[in-house]
Amino acid sequence: MDLNKIKEMKRIIKILLIASVLLIAFLSFSLYRNFTGEVVRNYHSYTKAICNETNFCQDYEIICDGENLINTNPISGASVQNSDDWKDPRPEDERNMNRLCNISQ
Repeated sequence: MDLNKIKEMKRIIKILLIASVLLIAFLSFSLYRNFTGEVVRNYHSYTKAICNETNFCQDYEIICDGENLINTNPISGASVQNSDDWKDPRPEDERNMNRLCNISQ
C-alpha cells in the first residue's frame, strides 16, 4: 500500500470516530432531556369529599398536574347522606369543587 493511502485512511477513521462520538453525545443528551422532562412533572393525587345541595357527600380521588386538574374519580362506597340540618365544617373555599389542584394556598 502507498503511504499516502494509509494516511488518508487514518484521517477518514479519525473523522468517523469524532462524528460517532458527537452523534452518541447528542443522542444521549436528547434522551436524557426527554426522560427528566417527564420525571419532574408535578403529578399528585389526594381524596376529597364533595357534597351537593342535598348534603350528599361523595369521596373523590383528585388527580392533578401542578395546578391543572387531570381527572376526578369517585371512590366506590365512600359516600354519605347527611341530615338536612348538617353544615359542612370546612371553610367555604375548601368545599366542593373549589381549589381542587391549588391546595398549597
